[in-house]
Amino acid sequence: MSLKLIKLTKEYEKQLGEMIEEWKADIIANNTNHSPWVIFKNDYHDFDHYLNELETKEESEQWVPDSVFFLLDMERQILLGAVNIRHKLNEGLLKNGGHIGDGIRPSERRKGYATEMIRLALIECKKLGLEKVLMVCEKDNIGSAKSIINNGGVLENEITNPDGSVDQRYWIEVV
Repeated sequence: MSLKLIKLTKEYEKQLGEMIEEWKADIIANNTNHSPWVIFKNDYHDFDHYLNELETKEESEQWVPDSVFFLLDMERQILLGAVNIRHKLNEGLLKNGGHIGDGIRPSERRKGYATEMIRLALIECKKLGLEKVLMVCEKDNIGSAKSIINNGGVLENEITNPDGSVDQRYWIEVV
């Protein structure tokens, strides 16, 4: 298994489209989540616009600067998932977003890729000077919780959302 985090470039336009279309079909068919949301916020068909708007560079009242990486299987040359690293927390992210949002495309789940992607993302967090990061997942997302725990995540608490769903908040020491 030869995996690495990459920044998206024109070279991976086709792979991005394949991953996004697979993911969207799964969201519709199985009502699954679409984390990290940032990779779905713009239409990838206008690839230059998609790339330009993928990351937040300027902090605003609502947004913090972030970095987006894609997990590339170098042997198969396919994108397996994506991770969104928020450089700091605002009030909303502290409650239920966290520093890291991640997801693996449906056909590649339950193969250990999320655990490895989080491990690689923590290296990027260290480069940003983060010493401790927050990750949040829905309580019923057992796979996500396992990937977080496998990377040293310690459950701080659970928060019940207005819709009745429960989010678990985990802290990870960046070493």
